[in-house]
Amino acid sequence: MVEVPVRRAAPARATASAPPGAAALLAPGQGAQRPGQLAPWLELPGAREQLGELSEAAGVDLVAAGTTWSAEQILPTQVAQPLLVATSLLVGRELLRDGAPGFLAGHSVGEWTAAALAGVLDDASALRLVAARGRAMAACCDGRSGMSVVLGGEAGEVLDAVARNGLLAANHNGAGQLVVGGPDEALRALEEDRPAGSLVRRLPVAGAFHTPAMAGAVPVLRAAADGVLAADPVHPLLSNADGAVVTTGPEVLRRLVAQVAGPVRWDLCTAAMTRAGTPAFVELPPAGALSGLVRRALPRARVLAVRGPEDLPAAAQLLGGS
Repeated sequence: MVEVPVRRAAPARATASAPPGAAALLAPGQGAQRPGQLAPWLELPGAREQLGELSEAAGVDLVAAGTTWSAEQILPTQVAQPLLVATSLLVGRELLRDGAPGFLAGHSVGEWTAAALAGVLDDASALRLVAARGRAMAACCDGRSGMSVVLGGEAGEVLDAVARNGLLAANHNGAGQLVVGGPDEALRALEEDRPAGSLVRRLPVAGAFHTPAMAGAVPVLRAAADGVLAADPVHPLLSNADGAVVTTGPEVLRRLVAQVAGPVRWDLCTAAMTRAGTPAFVELPPAGALSGLVRRALPRARVLAVRGPEDLPAAAQLLGGS
């Protein structure tokens, strides 16, 4: 294998509080991928060189995957996850040249993007571990389980129905959205037993992610992460586990590994940013899902989904607190 240069993690500094007036920078998770998502970004300075290094680290031709591959080709976990992280990292690095976020937060695999942008991991290490994560999660998929999203309904009734049908809450997304995981027959039962005022929709994923069904991926990922440098964050970094700001690199990495089999508490991340008075939110590409959640949860917030290079000046202004 060709040895590739890596970007070293930046020196640590205090990160307990967010810069006043700066926007939060959000990184999307699996399901946000779309064909051609990298095409608008290839003209950024150094983009092809960066993507070449990240492709080597991930073992995936990211430029081809992000420009010419079909939706079916980028759907597998072992492709979708590194493609998502590489895309968000490429654009996030561009934005951080001129501004600092109030908070960094990522949903599921987007947490790895956020951790790299916070300086915990260098980009090549992040992609290598994300690729290992995707492969390990794919290996846990048995073809008989999956996930569904529950939209609306009274929260207590939704959780009761989920438990009654033998399912587990995987992604607490807030804004009336809960993603659940479990056996196919239990997911079908929930569709018949859906709570009043709710909609249940099956998601096109291969397994019950962020549930104990992924427990086998944890030791694999832990072994892959053994010996990886994890520097302390240089920007306030929120954890999917509980919405807390994590200030040490080893703890960030420990949580990232464990999160494969644990629920995503995006609702708690949103609550933490709200309590801190975060004035605006910028979602990295491929953007849309997290922006929608923020708009529903915080209808008065300024929200920008970065979809193309034309959105970069406005995003930079928000990160600069203006």
